Amino acid sequence: MTGGATLRLFEKAEREIEALDAKTLEEVYRFQRDFRRNPHEGLFPREELRGDGRLWAVALSPDSDHRALLVRLAENDWLLISVKHRDEVREYADRLAYGINQVTGAIEYVDLHKAGAVEAAQPAADKPLFAELGKERLAKLGVAEPLIPIILKLTTDDEVRALAEIAPRHTREVLLRLRDGLSYEKVKEQVTKPVEVEQDTLDPDDWQSAAGRSQAVVITDDESLQSIIEEGNFGRWKVFLHPTQEKLVRREFSGAARVSGGPGTGKTIVALHRVKHLVDRLGPGHTKPVLLTTFNKNLAADLRARLLSLGGPETVARVDIVHVDQLATRVVRESDPGNTKRRIEEAQALREWRALLVEAGEHRWDAEFLSDEWNQVILGQAVRTRSDYFQVRRAGRGRTLNRAERAQVWQLAERFTQRLELKGLETHRQVAERGARLEMDRKEKIDKRQRERDERGGLANVHVESGSGAFLRYRYRHIVVDEAQDLSAAHWKMLRAMVPVGANDVFLVGDTHQRIYDNQVTLGSLGINIRGRSSRLTLSYRTTREILRDATRVLEGAEYDDLDGDKDSLDGYRSVLHGGRPVLRGTHSWDEELDAIAQQLRGWHTIPRESVAVCVPTNDMASDVERRLARHGITSTVMTRDGLPRNEGVHIGTMYRFKGLEYQGMIIAGVSEGLVPRSSVDAWEHTDRLRHQRELQRARSLLFVAATRARDALAIFWHGEPSRFLAPLGVTDAPLDVTE
Repeated sequence: MTGGATLRLFEKAEREIEALDAKTLEEVYRFQRDFRRNPHEGLFPREELRGDGRLWAVALSPDSDHRALLVRLAENDWLLISVKHRDEVREYADRLAYGINQVTGAIEYVDLHKAGAVEAAQPAADKPLFAELGKERLAKLGVAEPLIPIILKLTTDDEVRALAEIAPRHTREVLLRLRDGLSYEKVKEQVTKPVEVEQDTLDPDDWQSAAGRSQAVVITDDESLQSIIEEGNFGRWKVFLHPTQEKLVRREFSGAARVSGGPGTGKTIVALHRVKHLVDRLGPGHTKPVLLTTFNKNLAADLRARLLSLGGPETVARVDIVHVDQLATRVVRESDPGNTKRRIEEAQALREWRALLVEAGEHRWDAEFLSDEWNQVILGQAVRTRSDYFQVRRAGRGRTLNRAERAQVWQLAERFTQRLELKGLETHRQVAERGARLEMDRKEKIDKRQRERDERGGLANVHVESGSGAFLRYRYRHIVVDEAQDLSAAHWKMLRAMVPVGANDVFLVGDTHQRIYDNQVTLGSLGINIRGRSSRLTLSYRTTREILRDATRVLEGAEYDDLDGDKDSLDGYRSVLHGGRPVLRGTHSWDEELDAIAQQLRGWHTIPRESVAVCVPTNDMASDVERRLARHGITSTVMTRDGLPRNEGVHIGTMYRFKGLEYQGMIIAGVSEGLVPRSSVDAWEHTDRLRHQRELQRARSLLFVAATRARDALAIFWHGEPSRFLAPLGVTDAPLDVTE
């Protein structure tokens, strides 16, 4: 056989490969490079193992002691499923059962020796856990056929977990959901149905199509395998798409579409693969017709790095990757290049509101209320005139305003805007609102020009076009939005105006349970129509079941919207990963808690320091943690608004700083009443109950986000009275220490 070959890496193979020694890893790297270029038998001694022409052992090099186990999918298409020492190959092949799952259509293989070891350890006297389901129902759920006899004999949770560890991923999901108490019908609906293949399209001999439905990635360049291996376990879920994710990436949508899901379900990686898919379908060119955006610059930088790793420079070259406020700034500067105003944060803007009310002797209105009204309603909905403000909907604002009160608020808002103008100041919200207005005006001109062309039978008016100085066109063909729940209404209006309404125009991913800013929007009212095109991911690839359980309990008692006027939930949200219980520890003082943090970090000595983080409610507390860790000889780095100044030691920051990040170990400290939520929140309970609920929800969401940054280990500390949000975790008093 001569010529190049396609080489695919199976997820299970990646797990084994990353555990190899450095010398063998280098052999694997060279093998994948050389085999893809020329899989000639003379270069790679090989042995056919089963007599069916499917399973082969191929030497990594002519003198290597290790063999790549490959499944031959077609003439020049191979699937790498394992790497073994030459002395282990024959025995391993004899105990391997492999084939195409007749429900999911994916390639699966099972180590029958390991599965048999689980069966041999079972006590005969106990009642089997899954006996009532029977062989037929397990088969209909897509359980790997060789494992069904063993599953029907399982009697304990330890046995279920042991078998789940070695089972194909779909079988693992089914087993764990059944053991969680879900009915056969629910497991069928939530786990099996999303990946089930139509039986009339399933060819049991089409291994290439089966590989496309499997947890495998095609190695496309010399660095691909190396980068996958170097990511290790922590990065696997970013590389291998679940079949439900793959369907969303490649699906044709008639308009805007939304993908939701809890933390760690792979929403961002779906967005990145979606971008690559859209770029791959573009014709040749040098423009950037695809926009990839999110709500802050640190996340935008992360998206750029990950897209570069996924699609290479060719993909990135066709994508405009920019955070949404930077995009609004770009639009405004195009219109007003001489603008020299200084951008201020919301906290300073609130101080300006307070100063205005004092100077005006105004006592009828609260500065916080006016600031929110200005941000959420006037700027958030791009309200242009006083008469428009009289008509605009104020959904979710709580306090109702009559016409006279609206007139007063509008007058104060105008005075506030003038105040900032005289001082040469502007807020991010102002820029977003102006960007939205400019893009909406631009869209109106484009649509008007198109109507005129249609009236002339499709012919352009050259004199009008040349007189404008440019042929007006929409800025983008496709827009993909990550962390969609944190964008404001003005942001959405701007984005809607940047892309024509049509197939695959806007693709957004987000989770309102992770909303950390007060940007509640109804997308349908803003021209983003996602009805009938919303999907939800429920399988977490990052967080253990134990961490997930406690994190979701924090949200008890709160309701969340779905960005389109309905309610959202985390029903079915689950993980197939296991670990220890989160540590819950209370101390009597902040000083004691600081020492407890250092003690916990020493206990996690097997985790690299850069893979551990400590998050706290305030910047001052972050500084306290840094100083105390230094006294204990623990190196750390405090995260700023611009990210990490250096990647050295334990990462420290406020809860807001860790949005979108992930760590092997996470300590959430200072989870005390009065800090989480802050004591000022309860001031709204009697004056504005709706705002009080929203502020509590934001605080819950922030704690939820922080807890779900952890993969393997989570510790929650407090001093004095614990936060009310910890009550569902069984925390009711201050001195508590729960460890395992």
